[in-house]
Amino acid sequence: MRTDSGYFGPDSAMWKVNRETTVLFGGARALLMHSAHPLVSAGARQTGGYRRDPWSRLIRTLQLQNLVTFGSIAEADEAADRINKLHKTIKGDDPVTGLYYDATAIDLLLWVHAALEVSTVLFYELTVGPLSDDEKDRYHEENKVAAELLWLPRSEIPSSYADMEEYVDGVIAGDELLATEVSAEVTELIRTGRSVPTRIKPIWKLISFTATGTLDPRLRELHQLKWSPGRQRVLDANLALIKATRPFLPYRFRLILPARWAELRLRDLAV
Repeated sequence: MRTDSGYFGPDSAMWKVNRETTVLFGGARALLMHSAHPLVSAGARQTGGYRRDPWSRLIRTLQLQNLVTFGSIAEADEAADRINKLHKTIKGDDPVTGLYYDATAIDLLLWVHAALEVSTVLFYELTVGPLSDDEKDRYHEENKVAAELLWLPRSEIPSSYADMEEYVDGVIAGDELLATEVSAEVTELIRTGRSVPTRIKPIWKLISFTATGTLDPRLRELHQLKWSPGRQRVLDANLALIKATRPFLPYRFRLILPARWAELRLRDLAV
C-alpha cells in the first residue's frame, strides 16, 4: 500500500468509520444476515472451500472493505477483480428453493453490500459515537465505490442511507429470507467460534454476543438464537463500557492495521 492515496483519504467518511477496530464486530452480524438469504447461502454451499474454511468469505469481504478504503487504487482493483472472477463461477439451481442463483445477480450483490454497510454504521455508533444523517449519507455515497468495484451499479443502490435501512427492513419483513442448512451452520459458527481465526479467538465471545444482540429480532428467530431482557442489559453495559474506554486505549488497539499503514504511507508520500 505505497503507490497512492487510494480511492479515499483521511478526510473521508470511509476512513473515519472503517478504521475503528470495534466496527469489525459488525462483520459477524453481516454474516448472519447474508446466510439468511437462501440464494446467498446456495452460493456459499457451492464453493468447495466453504466447509474447510468457513470464515474465508467473511475475511475476503472485510479485506476488500479495508483495501478499498485504505489501499492504493491498484490494490483495491486487484482485490475486487479476484472476488469478481470467483463470483462469475458461482451459479446454479438452489436445491432448497428451486430458484436459479448467480453470485453476480444485482439483488444478491445488493443484499450482501447493504448488510455489511448497515452493520458497520451500527457498530460505529454503538462503540465509537453518533453519526449525523449527513455523515451517514456521505458514508453511504462513498461506499458506492466499493459496490461498483463488485459489479453493483450505483443506480441499483438506494439513494440515501435512510433508504438503505428501509430496503434492509423490507427484505427482512418479506418472504425472501429463510432458514437453511447453511444458515444453521453459520449460526453454529457464530455461537461456538469453531475454527475462528486464532488472532480473534480471545475476543470471539464478545463478538458473537454483540452480533446476536444487535441482530434484528426477526432474524434472531430465523437463526434460532436465544435472547432475553437480561442479556440485553448485559449487552448495553458492555457496549457502553467499550465506548467509554475507547478514547483511552492505545492507538494500535483503537485503529485497524490497514488504517495505520495508510497513514504512514501518506506521510511518506508527503515527504
